[in-house]
Amino acid sequence: MKLPVSTEWLLHCATSLAQLGAGTTASAAQLAQYFDLPAASLAKQLQALVRAGVLAATTGPRGGFRLARPASEITLLHIVEAVDGPSAPYECREIRRQGRGALPAEECRSPCVLAEKMAEAHEAWRRSLAATSLAQIIDGLPPSAPARTRRRLTGTP
Repeated sequence: MKLPVSTEWLLHCATSLAQLGAGTTASAAQLAQYFDLPAASLAKQLQALVRAGVLAATTGPRGGFRLARPASEITLLHIVEAVDGPSAPYECREIRRQGRGALPAEECRSPCVLAEKMAEAHEAWRRSLAATSLAQIIDGLPPSAPARTRRRLTGTP
């Protein structure tokens, strides 16, 4: 499965925001500079996380983005689905019924075994993402990472 590059951007941005102190925000420009990303594109992508209730956005001189709820309540699946939607990446088009190799109708009464296996793999992937919160990701970082992120992203200790 190949996800758009924007998914990686938003996973990293949400992880970085999770490392900030409570109530601390970072602007799209700060996040773009932090990761060397195009600011206008990132700002549009961050809005997808706001619409999904993962991030909250504020305007004004101290405006920016912050987590909309605790990091322990935001899973990787929330972020991925905010960007890419919930649909499965594999769609069976029943090509087993086409061309010179077409199977007879009586052999196609049950679902395609390939479609079943792809659906199983997709569900396993979704379960794994749903079982991993941003808090768990933060716990897996080196102990110095959150302070370094706060300092470099927002200039605060």
